[in-house]
Amino acid sequence: MESYEILESTGVATRDMFENLLPSSERRAKGPYIVMECYEEIPCNPCVTSCKFGAVQMEELNKCPHVDYEKCVGCANCVSHCPGLACFMINETVGDGKIDITFPYELKPVPAKGDIVNALDRKGAVVGKAEIVRVLSGPRMDHTNVITMRVDQELIYDARNISLE
Repeated sequence: MESYEILESTGVATRDMFENLLPSSERRAKGPYIVMECYEEIPCNPCVTSCKFGAVQMEELNKCPHVDYEKCVGCANCVSHCPGLACFMINETVGDGKIDITFPYELKPVPAKGDIVNALDRKGAVVGKAEIVRVLSGPRMDHTNVITMRVDQELIYDARNISLE
């Protein structure tokens, strides 16, 4: 079955689909970068309009966004503005076999910095433990909580959310 057929039948992107969104290994080594895991061609562009650097771009309103990694500074402003929760930031330069993944979080209660939680994959299955290293919220974040979790580096393809239980 092709990747997009799997996405359509399960609602979950394949690893190949995700890998095709990543920047070059050279860019990944420079610091945080945004990933637009957006596969729906719908009229939506808050990620584009929220990017002060012009890094998030769309060919036209009904196309999926893409990132110009020469312009992306990894500020994560677009993460809180994506109504589809499809935008997140990865930082592979943390060290000690760890990475940070920053994502929108619209559940209660909101975790606190230092909490140890379960890292979840796209289907909601536990894939490992995560430490919460940053929690941003408020008007600057478009009233969406933006959480940064630190996970083992091998979870880069899988960890996308958390469970406090």
